[in-house]
Amino acid sequence: MTTTNSIVRPIVKPLPRAMLIDMDDTILSAYGRPEIAWNTIAEEFAEELAPLPPAQVATAVLAYARNFWANAEAAWRMKLGEARRLTVRGGFAALAAQGHRALPDDLADRLADRFTRYREEAIFVFPGAHDAIDAFKAHGVKLALVTNGAADMQRAKVERFELTHRFDHIQIEGEHGFGKPEERAYLHAMEALGVTAAETWMIGDNLEWEVVTPQRLGIYAIWLDAHGEGLPEGSTVKPDRIIRSLTELVPG
Repeated sequence: MTTTNSIVRPIVKPLPRAMLIDMDDTILSAYGRPEIAWNTIAEEFAEELAPLPPAQVATAVLAYARNFWANAEAAWRMKLGEARRLTVRGGFAALAAQGHRALPDDLADRLADRFTRYREEAIFVFPGAHDAIDAFKAHGVKLALVTNGAADMQRAKVERFELTHRFDHIQIEGEHGFGKPEERAYLHAMEALGVTAAETWMIGDNLEWEVVTPQRLGIYAIWLDAHGEGLPEGSTVKPDRIIRSLTELVPG
């Protein structure tokens, strides 16, 4: 007699020979949900922003920042603090252009610097991320940490969050002179591990950096959607897999 209530389990793709793993908002909760951070900081400066409501200031700064980063040259990733000062001043200017009170540059700079400190203080390792990486290594997977950003800032996070010994190769944009989504960022990491694209997975939270270019090179591209927000409306990018945590990739 044939049963009809058997459990159908999804096919699990075997682990690859190598993984290239992003750091910020993949291993570490770092820069996601910027609207929450900007609103928090604006509330701290409420008295100096008055009569403008903090939420309105946060919205203006966030809008300017998103437009700035959508069009910014890669060099700005090496000057994150300066870029944030620029974006806050831009948000203030946008409010003034709408007829609101002109807020001083000094206030913009202090708000931007506080935002930078707040973000650095709030960083933490996603639950299970260390254990997942250790499990990949135990299964014989070669591991490369591939992260964009300034050398000193990113290296400090690598040390602070005990990532050095977990990876066979650590590749920081500011130390190497190139970063994602340049093709050589992925090619260099694979060369360092001694693997081909067909043997490699790329895992990260940025659709362009961790999906589009890796797929073009023949790498299996996994998008990490930590907050379960799903692909942006109208997105034409199709990750090979979508996960919410590195732990989902651990066998068993």
